[in-house]
Amino acid sequence: MTAPLDFPAESDPSTYHSPSTANLADILERILDKGIVIAGDIKIDLLDIELLTIRLRLFISSVETAKKAGIDWWETDPALSSRAAENALARENKELRAQLAELEAHDERPSGRARSKDTA
Repeated sequence: MTAPLDFPAESDPSTYHSPSTANLADILERILDKGIVIAGDIKIDLLDIELLTIRLRLFISSVETAKKAGIDWWETDPALSSRAAENALARENKELRAQLAELEAHDERPSGRARSKDTA
């Protein structure tokens, strides 16, 4: 059984301010539009000997704001972008073809040990 809320006579419940969702939405929109940086360092020393240092930098923003700030690593990371994965595969294929052409050119040079495709 729930009891009704009993407010003291001098306090009026209509004067209480509850957090407004419009304010929270405004704050979130502003953070995504402008971006926010949270930075911190964690350092562990033992007898004046530095054992571990972790530097944390967190940038929270929308994608458009991040691109304006010059942050677009997700577009070039093959694990996150299919276009980047295709580019990485094409680049690796090009490098392998260049190495193969170089090896074939080396193999066809006129030397005593060189083998041609016809005699092999």
